[in-house]
Amino acid sequence: MQLIPLETLPANAQAMAIPPVWVGDVNIPAEDIAREMQYHQADSVEDAQLQAARALVVRELLRQRCDELGWEVEDSEEAALAALLDTELDVPEPAEADCRRYFEANAERFSEPVRLSVRHILLAAAPDDADARDRQYRLGQDLVAELQTVPERFTEFAQRHSACPSKDDGGELGWLTPGQTVAELDRALQRLPEGLHDRPLASRYGWHVVSVDRRDGGRAVSYIEAAERVRHTLREQATRRALRHYLLALEARLGVSGVALDDESAGALMQ
Repeated sequence: MQLIPLETLPANAQAMAIPPVWVGDVNIPAEDIAREMQYHQADSVEDAQLQAARALVVRELLRQRCDELGWEVEDSEEAALAALLDTELDVPEPAEADCRRYFEANAERFSEPVRLSVRHILLAAAPDDADARDRQYRLGQDLVAELQTVPERFTEFAQRHSACPSKDDGGELGWLTPGQTVAELDRALQRLPEGLHDRPLASRYGWHVVSVDRRDGGRAVSYIEAAERVRHTLREQATRRALRHYLLALEARLGVSGVALDDESAGALMQ
């Protein structure tokens, strides 16, 4: 997913899909939703619009709760909303036994990840442009064949052919850990041995000629090493649950129309 840049939004974005949105007797203007859209990751304008509307509904629910408590929010809204949640959310501290059980069931999540030193050449082609993807794949095959014979030409080919800004560094992406590149390429990289891969790899952006120059293997860690991260994970999960219940209770009591909250509303606020 990606952020939706403001300049790419259609002129009628505020009129798309979502009916007028109200929190109690306060209307959230369509123009505010349209402006908020640029801050939300989404696969489409419609999804960004829905996320933006929910985010503004959440903030309005919290503002109205502050009003009920007689709290001033105008001068420092962020501080006031944070203080409200600190006061009203009941988030229990995870017990040591729960932390140890979670670690034992999810030890791989806390291991040190594999790191890969990678160079690539991006041969750009849109997912729906079959001719371009076929043309760029054949170019990628030619580059791989040449590099298998003359590997020192990688920098030259990256500078000549790559559509990635890394071309200025000879295609160097540096050290990558899981999640640092586009998902489909990331999955493929984790399985590759060191060296030049024998065929181009596909992504939504086109084809990648890839060389894994070094693989630094991951390492399992003990509970003692991971304890603080485990506690943080369980604390965050508990906070999300508490925040969701709190927001849904406010929604039911104050009234929301035009859009409904869901599990993602708490996640968006925490981010």
